[in-house]
Amino acid sequence: MLLNQLQNLVREVARAEVMPRFLNVDISEKEDGSMLSEADLAAQAAFAHRLPAIIDSPMLGEEMTSERQYELWEQGEEEGLWVVDPIDGTNNFINGIPHFALSVAYVKHGRTQLGVVYNPVIDECFYAERDRGAYLNGRHLPLRKVDKRLNQAVAGVEIKYLRSGKLSSRMNTLSPFGTIRSLGSSTLDWCYLASGRYDVYVHGGQKLWDYAAGALIFEEAGGQLATLEGDDFWSGEHVFKRSVIAALHPELFQKWLAWIRNNQ
Repeated sequence: MLLNQLQNLVREVARAEVMPRFLNVDISEKEDGSMLSEADLAAQAAFAHRLPAIIDSPMLGEEMTSERQYELWEQGEEEGLWVVDPIDGTNNFINGIPHFALSVAYVKHGRTQLGVVYNPVIDECFYAERDRGAYLNGRHLPLRKVDKRLNQAVAGVEIKYLRSGKLSSRMNTLSPFGTIRSLGSSTLDWCYLASGRYDVYVHGGQKLWDYAAGALIFEEAGGQLATLEGDDFWSGEHVFKRSVIAALHPELFQKWLAWIRNNQ
């Protein structure tokens, strides 16, 4: 089974290339000012070498040049390609914060078909195949699905990425939810939504590798999602930077969506 092979590979790469470097890694700064570690490069190289044995398709990785990423997407979107974030939460990783993940997705016709997100520190592997449900270490997601009011909700919110100054200001001052979390790993944010640890979520613009696996896992867990611009999350031209509004419970999603749209 392809999904089992993918899970095994992600675990192996984490064990061989990532965890031996945790708390002991060389780092550098990328052109955009974000941090890059030796572990990111080693994990990406391992995936590039081994993913074709599962499905023989090209791989688009976060640590490639933007020109190469766009080229690969144009070539492989319809025929199929791998999308990899070797370490999501690199700042957490290099600072010794045990909240980061390896994320691998197989995308075809513009939609993710397989997705795995793995936090090796606590051995939590989230995974999904389109139309076959989502799981955490063999347990069907969501783990819990509580019917809450919006003012009771735990919200995952990345304030600094909200493009609308009005929305970010009102998110801070009016805060329609109960409490807020921002933990530094978008791929795990999706999985925390899928498992019921978060109730609602908003992000102003995630990169393709941030949402490719996680959005599938969340959707397969029964979650509802849209963007700040429209109702169909998977449509639109903004593949490399896509906003998201999401909630696990349908009624809560409608209330959350309405509040955000009214306050943009």
